[in-house]
Amino acid sequence: MNANDIRQLEPAALWQNFYNLTRVPRPSHKKEEIGLFLENFGKSLGLETLRDEIGNVLVRKPATPGMENRKAVVLQAHMDMVPQKNSNVTHDFQTDPIDAHIDGEWVTASDTTLGADNGIGLAAAMSVLQSKDIPHPAIEMFVTVDEETGMFGAFGLQPNFLKGDILINMDSEDEGELYVGCAGGIDGDITFRYTEVEIEEGDVALKISLTGLKGGHSGVDIHLQRANANKLMFRFLKDAVSDYEARLASIDGGSLRNAIPREAFAVITVPEEGVEDIIEFVKEYEELFIEEFKGVEDKISFTVEQVELPTGLIPEVVQDDLINSITACPNGVARFIPELPTVVETSNNLAIVKSDGSTITVRCLIRSSVESRKEELASMVESVFSLAGAKVALVGGYPGWKPNLESPILKEMIKVYENKYGITPKIMIIHAGLECGILGTHYPKMDMISFGPTIRYPHSPDEKVNIATVQKFWDFLVATLENIPLK
Repeated sequence: MNANDIRQLEPAALWQNFYNLTRVPRPSHKKEEIGLFLENFGKSLGLETLRDEIGNVLVRKPATPGMENRKAVVLQAHMDMVPQKNSNVTHDFQTDPIDAHIDGEWVTASDTTLGADNGIGLAAAMSVLQSKDIPHPAIEMFVTVDEETGMFGAFGLQPNFLKGDILINMDSEDEGELYVGCAGGIDGDITFRYTEVEIEEGDVALKISLTGLKGGHSGVDIHLQRANANKLMFRFLKDAVSDYEARLASIDGGSLRNAIPREAFAVITVPEEGVEDIIEFVKEYEELFIEEFKGVEDKISFTVEQVELPTGLIPEVVQDDLINSITACPNGVARFIPELPTVVETSNNLAIVKSDGSTITVRCLIRSSVESRKEELASMVESVFSLAGAKVALVGGYPGWKPNLESPILKEMIKVYENKYGITPKIMIIHAGLECGILGTHYPKMDMISFGPTIRYPHSPDEKVNIATVQKFWDFLVATLENIPLK
């Protein structure tokens, strides 16, 4: 076993299970293979194992002797991961395992997302099911499908599928913090239709590439003020069209609604005599971006290369409407919570802008812990693109999770943490969406909480999980299960 093998780490059972998960391709919507893997895992332990109609997996384990009078616990995680990779990497998330390895104090992957979100939480639940020496009440491991693309597993949960009294979600990403609330969200799906027009005679085609941005989770990292590749690209395009007779042929920016876009690519045409001017203009913009994002982004690359002429161009009126609406669209943090000024209340992620020769698709993810603010920002996004002549649909809305500071499991976990580590954990509301809000609509009487180890840069190829906090997360979970309140 080499020095970078994560299976040498402690707790051994958890890391072995996480390693096994990295062997199973599990991007969102590829649920059959990972669902079957989890189903076989439960059955191999001789435990009651169920799969519902949409693919959620439930495994039940009876209480250990002497713990039968404690409240039953649902250990909840999701099985899918965000498939993000750097453009220079050959990796097929549909078939290839994740190259997870040790990097100092962290476990990370090679130029792809790691899947610690939510693979570590899932591996912990699996390890509890395997354990023979951990005292615990009756356990249900409940694993949802397609959380990352719309929380479809949580939405599709049927009444009476779960029997537990307490739900412990293990999908938050800062050790030492207990999460009791989260933001709700809604998708903005925007569409421009067009028919390509001919390229001006004598024009040449140039590919503009913006790469090297950090990206990240559009809920967890939105407050870090990282660059949004789509916003930067269209800032350049507006000037290129206005000042250099550029015309837009195609655009490809971002890839996932809940990931801050790290890369964007555009093909433009310009008069042949203007090529050198554009090359210089791109260099000027690269220097500008580097200067503006100093201390935030350290690998910005903005380049241009000549390519073959495309089949046609986006019509000028559609091009201009697109550029103006992307430029005007709100992006990033819209408001912090007044009572908690470091916690984001409302935000928008201008996630995707893609053309295919007849359609331009724009996708935004609007989040807020205040329903009326979510609706207000969604209305702003809708107004911007409607004025530009696009078709706008606001879809996939999901509720936030309202905090309950009188929660019995919250009080118990605070006490356990204080006794174990001598400090009080932070009580938090997360701006990212957790499934607790949706699950609470199905099971309104269920007591819920969320916690996890320290994960940095989820939803990006820089994703990493801190090794020491995984051990601490596991120890805290074990101690919590030993101290679940009586029925």
